[in-house]
Amino acid sequence: MWLINSSIGRKVVMSVTGIALILFLTFHCCMNLVALFSGEAYNMICELLGANWYAVVATLGLAALAVIHIVYAFWLTIQNRRARGASRYAVTDTPEKVEWSSQNMLALGIIILLGLLLHLFNFWYNMMFAELFGVEGLAHAPGDGFGWIQETFSCWVYVVLYIIWIVAIWFHLAHGFWSAMQTLGVSGKLWLNRWRIIGLCYVTLLMLGFLVVVLAFAFGCAPSLCCAGAECTAVGC
Repeated sequence: MWLINSSIGRKVVMSVTGIALILFLTFHCCMNLVALFSGEAYNMICELLGANWYAVVATLGLAALAVIHIVYAFWLTIQNRRARGASRYAVTDTPEKVEWSSQNMLALGIIILLGLLLHLFNFWYNMMFAELFGVEGLAHAPGDGFGWIQETFSCWVYVVLYIIWIVAIWFHLAHGFWSAMQTLGVSGKLWLNRWRIIGLCYVTLLMLGFLVVVLAFAFGCAPSLCCAGAECTAVGC
């Protein structure tokens, strides 16, 4: 099958799974931004996306996309290293037109993978996993996503680690977005630079959304869970 056996096919798989993951990040960011305005509304979304059959199926599908993307990324990296052979050890000047992120996609990918594992531990394990398997003795109920956000970002170690993770994702996506469009053949000479600009703006806004949530909770500027309506006041602002 050409999607597995050819280099172009593997890049197509990387591009399609990458775009799907960007769409998920967009949904996740919009969901997180709700927590800046109402803890109750955010927890309603968490309950809707709790241990329901459709949420579990979606989670398994998302996990499959992530695994395929990661496996193909390492596969292509190994393939490229083998193609270069001993020449990869030669000392050469950095090409002017090659982005830093393009040259360090593997390192960025490893940082993103480690950040993903940390994120799964902080949220997925304490929420969906805990609800599915009846884990007890947790600091918050599995459906109290707002409480878990407060718990996580009250620790400055986690705040710093998440900021590093967000920056790594930004670099990864800033290159990956337009590269995916190029691989899929929708970025001719005219649209190549346009996709670069569109991708850079989109990814920047997306990552700023995540960053704002982290910093808002870190500095106590998010609404308290008991807030309601126009009388809500930010905690610590």
